[in-house]
Amino acid sequence: MRYVILLGCPNNRTRDRLGIIASRRLGGAVVRNRAKRRLRALFRQSLAADDRRAAQFFDVVAIPRRELATAPWPVLEQEFRVGLARLRAAR
Repeated sequence: MRYVILLGCPNNRTRDRLGIIASRRLGGAVVRNRAKRRLRALFRQSLAADDRRAAQFFDVVAIPRRELATAPWPVLEQEFRVGLARLRAAR
């Protein structure tokens, strides 16, 4: 994946959860905060789009790459959805 690395682990809760790792290598505080805001928005949007009667819920850890802060939104949406689908299919 070009903009974000997604790791996941099944949980026994009734919803998905998101954790974000944004290190200083990503950039200054402004860049890190923008990347985290974008990831949270993508996650909320994917939850709204998904059918919430999923058989398994996940704890998702997202590690943004530098390009995420400036990437076009439609491309980010597509990549995030594909990444989540791969996580769910792998488990």
